[in-house]
Amino acid sequence: MKNSLLLKTMLLSTSLRNIYKHTTDKKKRRKIIASYIGIICLYAMIVGYSFSMCVGYGMIGLIDAVPGICAIGVSTLAFIFTFFRTNGYLFNFKEYDMLMALPFEAGTVAGCKFLYMYIKSLPWYLSLSFAMLMGYGIYAHPPFVVYIIWVVLSFVLPLIPMLISVFFGFIIAKISSRFKKNNAIQTILTFMFIIFCFSFRYIVDALFKNGKVEETLEKIDEMNEKVGNVYLPVGWFVNAIKKQGISDILLLIGVSVILFSIVFNIVGKSYRRINSALTSHVVRRDYKMTKQKKNSVVNAIAFKEFRRLTGSTVYMTNAAMGEVLAFLLGVVTLVIGFDKIVKMVTQDAPFDSSILQPAIPFIIYFFIGMVATTVCSPSLEGKNYWIIQSLPIPKKKIYQGKMLFNMYLTVPFMLFAIICMSISAKVPVINMILYMILGVALCAFSTAWGCMCGIKFMRLDWENEVEVIKQSAGVALYMFPNMFVVMGLVVLVVFLGTFIDHKVIALVFIMITSVLAGLCYYIVMLLSKDRA
Repeated sequence: MKNSLLLKTMLLSTSLRNIYKHTTDKKKRRKIIASYIGIICLYAMIVGYSFSMCVGYGMIGLIDAVPGICAIGVSTLAFIFTFFRTNGYLFNFKEYDMLMALPFEAGTVAGCKFLYMYIKSLPWYLSLSFAMLMGYGIYAHPPFVVYIIWVVLSFVLPLIPMLISVFFGFIIAKISSRFKKNNAIQTILTFMFIIFCFSFRYIVDALFKNGKVEETLEKIDEMNEKVGNVYLPVGWFVNAIKKQGISDILLLIGVSVILFSIVFNIVGKSYRRINSALTSHVVRRDYKMTKQKKNSVVNAIAFKEFRRLTGSTVYMTNAAMGEVLAFLLGVVTLVIGFDKIVKMVTQDAPFDSSILQPAIPFIIYFFIGMVATTVCSPSLEGKNYWIIQSLPIPKKKIYQGKMLFNMYLTVPFMLFAIICMSISAKVPVINMILYMILGVALCAFSTAWGCMCGIKFMRLDWENEVEVIKQSAGVALYMFPNMFVVMGLVVLVVFLGTFIDHKVIALVFIMITSVLAGLCYYIVMLLSKDRA
């Protein structure tokens, strides 16, 4: 009873529907409606993509592979989503002191925080699963009981990968809590794990090509069977759908419940100590008062943003992950070679890598522009926003400082990666200079566009910074052009490069990007007057 009360309180305190129901602020109501529209659009995209993929498999006679693909997709999504949210939801969260003062055991609080993560992310998993169920039903014509089994297991399927992800997050938090600079250690370990996950696919490809594992699988159905043999929940789900096996259904449900009990029994024993260590700060004993340096207001605000970024593992791993990946891409390309990277990605297809040269700035920007700090930083002021309001500083200076920090963060990594890839691809010097200018323009656009989204959809009443960094309407709006439009631009630039001089393409996009960046900056300055 107490567990359900705690979980219900957590959900109600962050429910947009509940806020909309009780608030009298018209601006807040409009923002909530806009958030719902954005979320519905994202769900619609997932449903459309998943359903169309099933239609494609059905048309080529591989509809039997869909249950396995669904299980793998949901499990992968659940693992990644949970890993990025574990720190901030389960560990090192702001309301720790308040929750631990309540009459609940540590394991109970941890378990409720996990269930909160599960319920908040469940619509994403169900969107993918139910869309695939529709496609599977059209082509496979299964008995009615299969629909019931699929729907029921769709709620259970994400639990095991989420629990595995939580356990990895727990290990990282436990290790980092033993160090004085635990936030830095936790950030480094998280970066290492994320990079390993990104590179895992290429590690597997290398094993296949070297013949260390079985020969490359020819059929998707066979591949799913292999994955099901290694990761048993996928096999249980597939057998439950295809064979309606009661034992497989009970195994998936039973193992999920048992694993939940085991994980949070282990986590509960160290939960207080880990969180206390992560939320505490070490005071330097060798601190000495030195001469104070005088900086401009804008630079001082930029430095404040730097301290805010390095002080939060969640913020750091989200806002700086793209820069780390861009740096690694530049180094790997320089060491291995641009041509070999292209062959690896295209699976040795007959492809002239030189036509990809004009797309270099956009390829790097795909990583650099993942999340701009300016999207999150206005909302991260939270309950301290009144301090900014009371400072004798024009609001435009504050936002200029926030934008300057994002430029300090992104431009060096952008230029480094462009230089490395251009040298490896043997790009002419003039073209490389133009690509660098285009890269800076893209960073400026990302900065200004992100700040515009961050101010327009500012949310100050958050209880957990994850809600701002990962789940805000501003982040969702920002990611549309930076994730989907950029992929289209890569294809467009490559196509144009086949019959237009690469320098002309770079100059045209420099002008377009600069105009868009300037327009976004102008809107930010107008919005800063409204916030005054």
